[in-house]
Amino acid sequence: MSIMKDKKIKYLLLGLLFDAIGMLSFAIPMVGEFSDVVWAPLAAWLMTRMYRGKVGQAAGVVTFVEELVPGLDVIPTFTIMWLYTYVFKNKKAKTVKA
Repeated sequence: MSIMKDKKIKYLLLGLLFDAIGMLSFAIPMVGEFSDVVWAPLAAWLMTRMYRGKVGQAAGVVTFVEELVPGLDVIPTFTIMWLYTYVFKNKKAKTVKA
């Protein structure tokens, strides 16, 4: 089985990549902040494609705002959403079932 076939691992790797792209604006002062204008809507769209439903839509809005506001690029929204989806949400569901 290929590592990329596992959706959980694939989304983690994509999330880390997308968070790194979002943080690239710190590498190039002044030009980097302009790149956020392009990256913010794309990142929001990617978030809503990766995580469907109302939770994905809310995460898309948060990602959009986080990427547009200068200085907030350090927040790894894709990684946080992955943690919520595959770690915290699963723990919560297991606790309720017990």
